[in-house]
Amino acid sequence: MSFDLALGGKRALVTGGTKGAGAAVVQALAAAGAHVTATARTVPENGSGNVHYIAADLLTAKGCAKVAEEAIRIAGGIDILVNMLGGSTAPAGGFAALTDEEWQREIDHNLMPAVRLDRALLPSMIARGEGVIIHVTSIQHELPLPDSTTAYAAAKAALSTYSKSLSKEVTPKGIRVVRVSPGWIETDAAVALAERLAKDAGTDYEGGKRIIMNALGGIPLGRPVKPAEIADLIAFLASPRAAAITGTEYVIDGGTVPTA
Repeated sequence: MSFDLALGGKRALVTGGTKGAGAAVVQALAAAGAHVTATARTVPENGSGNVHYIAADLLTAKGCAKVAEEAIRIAGGIDILVNMLGGSTAPAGGFAALTDEEWQREIDHNLMPAVRLDRALLPSMIARGEGVIIHVTSIQHELPLPDSTTAYAAAKAALSTYSKSLSKEVTPKGIRVVRVSPGWIETDAAVALAERLAKDAGTDYEGGKRIIMNALGGIPLGRPVKPAEIADLIAFLASPRAAAITGTEYVIDGGTVPTA
């Protein structure tokens, strides 16, 4: 049996699509035949093949509007929207270190880009009676680290709840809405963190990884998730092969979350 994802000719928009898991998603969708538009603050000067890039700051309403307008202009419409963008710049120190400005920044980074792009692009999907929206959340909304990820985890929890509500509203109109919840991903930034921790602890890279895994309460798989593994899951969920999947959240964390 062939496992063609049937993504040929589909038009996808991937936010945060130039680094880490976002770049892997762009590559996976393009390899499957989709026409991909990717966003980031800084992008390559030229696209390659069926990948185009839009430079924009999605932490602002203006940036989101620019991306929606340009994506429609480039592709003529969007069939698949993958909201990958996320991250945190909040300081360590627990609740007391989180000012109003820090809270707003986490919300602007991890919730509002998805809300704004969905609002801009859903009407055309609804008019066609089909489309897929994938929101990338995080296991942090179930396993927050009080010293450093409280605001990030809360923003991702808001994204998850918003996504579930949206799925109930638009699935009857032909739009699937799915969440993907990764654990620790072995991106370049994660590698750099592990190497720094290893150096401080007088150990090697594998030792640095174990320090991070222990901080997370352990990863039964024994390693972080690879960006390509996140991308493979998202490509499947975005494809017609997953036509009956909507309104649910897929955890990909090597077993980090200790409950079913």
